[in-house]
Amino acid sequence: MIRTLALTSALLVPLAAGAQTTLPTAPYLPLELATTAAQAAVQACAAEGYAVSVAVVARDGSTKALLKADNSGPHTVGSATGKAFTSAAMGRDTAGLAEFIASKPANNGMRDMDERMVIQGGGLPVKFNNALVAGIGVGGAPNGDIDAQCALAGLKAIGADV
Repeated sequence: MIRTLALTSALLVPLAAGAQTTLPTAPYLPLELATTAAQAAVQACAAEGYAVSVAVVARDGSTKALLKADNSGPHTVGSATGKAFTSAAMGRDTAGLAEFIASKPANNGMRDMDERMVIQGGGLPVKFNNALVAGIGVGGAPNGDIDAQCALAGLKAIGADV
């Protein structure tokens, strides 16, 4: 009996080992890079005289970094976070997404996909080697183009794809 169990175990162990699966790995944005990008974006807007908020969210939409400049408006946190979330969720810049929706009214429902989405200029996807890892959003400058330029400064500060 013991000999049969030992022989059976010896034969089944290689099968069990072969059945194991390697889990996939996914790139992510480390906290240090998220805070560096946010700080660079705040500083870029401050250099132009704008008090903004900057949010960096992970690919899954969770907030990694959030900075609110002194004297920035109370709405800027929600705006920045929503733009960052939208860029991370959709994998594209929010200004381009707004244009896409405006050009095809049938896509207007995209605005209602998730209440956290803000589809205005100022959100950019964060990519390294074309892999989407996060989104960065800026809110509080006079227009979305300026918000996007500050977000771009954040991407450049961490060596992300631009």
